[in-house]
Amino acid sequence: MAAGSSHRMGGTDKVWARLGDRPLLARVAGVFQECPAIGQIVIVLNKSNLKKGEQMVAKYGLSKVSDICPGGERRQDSVVNGLSRLSQCGWVVIHDGARPLVSRDLIEQGLSVAGATGAAVAAVPVSDTIKVAGEDRIVRETPPRQNLWAVQTPQVFRYDIIMQAYRQTEEDVTDDATLVEQIGYPVQLYMGSYDNIKVTTQEDLALARILVNKYAE
Repeated sequence: MAAGSSHRMGGTDKVWARLGDRPLLARVAGVFQECPAIGQIVIVLNKSNLKKGEQMVAKYGLSKVSDICPGGERRQDSVVNGLSRLSQCGWVVIHDGARPLVSRDLIEQGLSVAGATGAAVAAVPVSDTIKVAGEDRIVRETPPRQNLWAVQTPQVFRYDIIMQAYRQTEEDVTDDATLVEQIGYPVQLYMGSYDNIKVTTQEDLALARILVNKYAE
């Protein structure tokens, strides 16, 4: 999923920002390319980036990329567009194109855990105390921190489950697992990585570059 507008990046399209020796998106796609558990890759891009995506696939030898398709108005529209391009697929791994520190291990763990429930999501325990507040910013609740997890991607689903979830909703969502929960399927969390950050701002990009260099050492 890489069809976002990058509006918080100050004019930089994050998926094409350099990260080590290649664009951020090429690094993400490369991890999936090298993972034996992955059979095909669909990249969902902003319409203006489709040609650039084709050039990236050719340049970096991403032979598992079976399709590059345009995103929709909302994130869920983009996800449905991507899902519709898959063929003979039993399992789906949905990943944010802006999370460049994904690893083969995170992908394979997700597939392993999802085998029991049909749905599994990478997540990490929150380290900060969380406050629930109203629109007036008055604190309403302080939930126990030990029960709170920050959700990431990859998110792994049985193909029929995630398709059913998207067929049965019209509401705006930012998380695929939320829809699966709403139709009654259990979603299993598995341990993600605190390094598996999402690049949203220039500060995030700077941190991602530091982490990439750390792994390269």
